[in-house]
Amino acid sequence: MDLELKGKVALITGASQGIGLAIAQSMAKEGCDLHLVARDPEKLVAVARDVGQTYGVQVTPHAMDITHANAIERLMAECPKVDILINNAGNTPRGTLLNLDEKTWRNGWELKIFGYINLTREIYRYMVDRQEGVILNVIGIGAEKLEYAYVAGSMGNAALVAFTKTLGSVSMDHGVRVLGVNPGWVETEKSKKSLKKRALLELGDEDLWRDLTREFPRGHLLAPQEVADVVTFACSSKASAISGHVITVDAGFANRGYKPPTVA
Repeated sequence: MDLELKGKVALITGASQGIGLAIAQSMAKEGCDLHLVARDPEKLVAVARDVGQTYGVQVTPHAMDITHANAIERLMAECPKVDILINNAGNTPRGTLLNLDEKTWRNGWELKIFGYINLTREIYRYMVDRQEGVILNVIGIGAEKLEYAYVAGSMGNAALVAFTKTLGSVSMDHGVRVLGVNPGWVETEKSKKSLKKRALLELGDEDLWRDLTREFPRGHLLAPQEVADVVTFACSSKASAISGHVITVDAGFANRGYKPPTVA
């Protein structure tokens, strides 16, 4: 199926690893030129070079922390044309109300919650002027499967779902689609770190973390590419009637019984 993405320009945050990297590869495979944003310059430049050479598209790395003063303004100046924005950067900490201090909580929300909001504001303004564009927020299953040991993430993700649905309910009046994807547990460094903590606590050996995934649908974590494929389709013209909705990609996890990690 031709997704009609060739020649489009996509801006992807959190693009140097995990889901963001898989999305970059998937979009490039469809012919999109890319602006990739992440904080680690060495890793990001290597990713940009590899993706560009592999798929024959133009890939521009932007090594920055979008929470820093004037970072979004600088990014906008470096990206004069954006057809698709994919908000993906974030590292909201695990923890309960009692063991997550305010500074840690706020820092987590600064990148993902306010990072999404602030970048969307600027890109949306530009897209409204053009009367065209797509904004997709990669959020997380914590918005649906609320978890006390991930209280900041569950609350933040739920807020981003509301933000996505609110903006997406009116954005098509201006030719812009705003939608989201809620990935379940994906095999990333963050998810493995959490499962290793639980394996150490319950099984006495962090290397046994894969044993804990037997209770997940299909008996394993999602692959980043499984999320990336849905994101790429959702950003294409083949999904032109979807706006103001969040697509769950979790293999049924949200509706399944699961014992979450009890440690932060």
